[in-house]
Amino acid sequence: MKNLIYTLIISFAFISCQQEKVDLIVTNANIYTVDDAFNKAEAFAVKDGKFVAVGTSAEITNKYASDETLDAKGQTLVPGLIDAHCHFYRFGLQQQKISLEGTESYDEVIQKISDFIDERGVDYVTGRGWDQNDWPVKEFPTKAKLDKLFPKTPIAVRRVDGHALLVNEAALNYSGLSETNFPKEVVGGEFITDDNGRLTGVLIDRAMDYIKMPETSTKEAIGGLMAAEKINFSYGLTTVDDAGLERDQIELIDSLQKAGDLKIRVYAMVSATQEQLDYYTQKGIYKTDRLNVRSFKVYGDGALGSRGAAMKAPYSDRKGHFGALIYPADRYREIAKQIAASDYQMNTHAIGDSANYWVLKVYEEALKEVNAKDRRWRNEHSQIVDGNDFSLFNNVFPSVQPTHATSDMYWAEDRVGMFRIKGGYAYKKLLDTYGMVALGTDYPVEKVNPFLTFYAAVERKDTSGYPKGGYQMENALTREQTLRGMTIWAAYSNFEENEKGSIEVGKFADFVILDQNIMEVEGSKIPNTKAVTTYLNGEKVY
Repeated sequence: MKNLIYTLIISFAFISCQQEKVDLIVTNANIYTVDDAFNKAEAFAVKDGKFVAVGTSAEITNKYASDETLDAKGQTLVPGLIDAHCHFYRFGLQQQKISLEGTESYDEVIQKISDFIDERGVDYVTGRGWDQNDWPVKEFPTKAKLDKLFPKTPIAVRRVDGHALLVNEAALNYSGLSETNFPKEVVGGEFITDDNGRLTGVLIDRAMDYIKMPETSTKEAIGGLMAAEKINFSYGLTTVDDAGLERDQIELIDSLQKAGDLKIRVYAMVSATQEQLDYYTQKGIYKTDRLNVRSFKVYGDGALGSRGAAMKAPYSDRKGHFGALIYPADRYREIAKQIAASDYQMNTHAIGDSANYWVLKVYEEALKEVNAKDRRWRNEHSQIVDGNDFSLFNNVFPSVQPTHATSDMYWAEDRVGMFRIKGGYAYKKLLDTYGMVALGTDYPVEKVNPFLTFYAAVERKDTSGYPKGGYQMENALTREQTLRGMTIWAAYSNFEENEKGSIEVGKFADFVILDQNIMEVEGSKIPNTKAVTTYLNGEKVY
């Protein structure tokens, strides 16, 4: 008996010596690796922040040993989710401002503003979230009530899409304007006026640039970033593509990441001002494990909800109105030429069919001139596309936000008519043309929750189950396509497919454990999915 015990001790000691020491082992999981073959696995080992082995529980535990082990008990595990288009920094700042999201009338907006002033004691109200399409009277509000109730407090609140701004007279005066004194013509924007030529208080796109607002302090910026990170981690998001950042914001993010205070990975799209185009094209790509600065965000047009999207034919619900490009047409050629001569991507917001056509043609010309192949220039939103123009996506990466379809479906056809809407929110057609789609939310325009993205892509319904058969289901994505679009395809759109987006050896150990199997659960239950635990670099961050 003593000899047997001694033999067993020696055997265990020998096995232990043969096992490689790692930092974390996860076993008994239902893992969707999202590799090329979409293989599944049960377990993996993590060392130095990366996956070192993926396989069955027996294979991993026989070969590896760790002081930290996690028995997933059959729960579903997927790669860390990537939001391919959002406004991370802006969303963080919004946490400190008024939120008008979900308001059901203009009177409710006014009441929220009043309560906010009483609670915070602020001397300038900023924020966002109102949407006249959700109100009984689906017309833009006017500033008359704001002027009467808040004559001395400047108020400037953005529409939910960020492409329209409601201001009162105090905010106009703060900016050196008034309801009768304002620029009468704005390239790429509009001051909405009444029948007497006076400002109503709503400004569209580049007209918003004339409104001055208090500057953000460094303390507020840091607080916003940390708040945004916490919320994103709680939804299993480990990488965010921030669509439009200034140099000082990028440098603040970089410094916080290097100090270990901000952990989330950020793919930064630099706002394409001339100053920043010159600086970053000369500086070149800047890359760390957590920050990737290699693209520019350009605005092609406005939004459909505020009728700023540039259309080939007039809006169906506003006679003679086409929307507008943000810049003169030739400016896009200039920008594209400068970016094409660098290693940077050009990622352009395009909503209307005219904007989409022009952006795609500009891309085609600029890339042909430099004989470029794998540049992965992105078309952000690709919302309303003329049926004749889909072929232009053969070398342009479509970056889309599925919840836009289910948010806009109630009124989008009113804007563009029953014929043009067939080329709207056409995610499957875009996928078939390019071969991939990158999926995001565009938060804070939409909610942060990536499981709503998944639901909208697959089911094409709102959370009440409307419409019964799904909205334009010919353009729904499969669950596999959707998960790829939120992980490996999004990583590919960022030139990061070799380091993230799937659970494979050598990649960052970013993963999330879910409370239900999103790949098999009944469709109506998808929005209820929760992230149980989120890991980044093998470290639990939520």
